[in-house]
Amino acid sequence: MLKWFKTRAENQRRADKLYGAVVARARCAQFYTSLGVSDTPEGRYEIVVLHLFLVLERLRDDPDTGQALPRLLVERFVSDMDDSLRELGTGDLSVPKKVRRTVAGLYERVAAYRPLVAAGDAKALAHLIASYGFLAEDADWRPTTLARYTIKAMAELARQDVGAIRTGKIAFPDVVSHKEEVH
Repeated sequence: MLKWFKTRAENQRRADKLYGAVVARARCAQFYTSLGVSDTPEGRYEIVVLHLFLVLERLRDDPDTGQALPRLLVERFVSDMDDSLRELGTGDLSVPKKVRRTVAGLYERVAAYRPLVAAGDAKALAHLIASYGFLAEDADWRPTTLARYTIKAMAELARQDVGAIRTGKIAFPDVVSHKEEVH
């Protein structure tokens, strides 16, 4: 029984570190300055979800990871969404309903992103990203650039040691290359 508690505590610690790495990456200023992600709760949510998707997919591809760490990672996301909604002043009675919507949004995006990223279909992924409405509408290249970034990030995560990823050590690619930034 003690071993179970120790394993759970270790997995929880890993999930916290991993989620911290996801959120840190989602806070990268280039998403908001270069790509025009709206710096609003909705825009930040979308970028967190995008990176959470990437990490969950990498863990899903590893047969040794098991189900505990991804589940705890999603639980950490749920806890963060709950805390964020309360900080934004959402009433106590509506928080659970809004948290359910954010979690449903996560699973909806995972299901939508998965086949497009796996196929490397930047055009369809860009269309999907644009449909979520969290990017500035002044330039049609932004969704394409974010789609390319997502596909590139998935490829880079696939090359990284999953053991390091499980401990929160993730190397994401540059958000926007110099060539893409010049529009």
